[in-house]
Amino acid sequence: MCLILLAYKTHPEYPLIIAANRDEFYERKTHHAHFWEDHEQILAGRDLEAGGTWMGITRAGKVAMLTNYRDLKNIKESAPSRGHLVSDFLKEDLEAEAYLREIETVGRRYNGFNLICGSVDQLYYYGNFQEGVHEIEPGIHGLSNALMDTPWPKVERGKKKLSALIHREQLKPKDFLEVLYDDIKAPDDQLPDTGVGIEMERMLSPMFIKSPNYGSRCSTVVMLKQDGSFSFLERTYDREGSHKDYIF
Repeated sequence: MCLILLAYKTHPEYPLIIAANRDEFYERKTHHAHFWEDHEQILAGRDLEAGGTWMGITRAGKVAMLTNYRDLKNIKESAPSRGHLVSDFLKEDLEAEAYLREIETVGRRYNGFNLICGSVDQLYYYGNFQEGVHEIEPGIHGLSNALMDTPWPKVERGKKKLSALIHREQLKPKDFLEVLYDDIKAPDDQLPDTGVGIEMERMLSPMFIKSPNYGSRCSTVVMLKQDGSFSFLERTYDREGSHKDYIF
């Protein structure tokens, strides 16, 4: 994912609401969200090139999600796939904090990433561009391609929209898709400088990215109740903007 918005322990019915966009090259082969044939407890999309995923949940309510940390100057060509950091947590019988502390010991082997793991009861975060495993506090949070809650325009815009939405009397998963489908570009004076140049910063600045070869390929909304039951909605997009929904 390249934008993750969280409403954590802020809503009386849904203690965890996740709204996220995955940005990727259109040529990269991907399978939409489904229960995996080789691990039937996992519901997630799948990267068909490396075999991992960017976001998923188990039937028992374990969740994990990942964004890349944008640092093109220090790319390791032989680094392992970051998508397995998500799928391995969903496969293994480890609590989130313990799992992330294990990942912390090998985190520098990977290209930059941010990883969130947990459940409705506890959420933890680790990024390999900072020290330590951190418990996520209740509140509205946003994560893009920097550290948690770094105030990039898309993050701040998304958090504000999410905060307003969760105060509605009734919540529907498709309402969150409208939040995620926001393609307004940030003003130049608000853009981060991540070393990719001003034209690329502009293109990457919206919550929902559109370009000929790279863009927001899917939006995912997960709404979890305290008992672990959940609704899961994924909307996939092609480069022409056509979409298809997968509902669980």
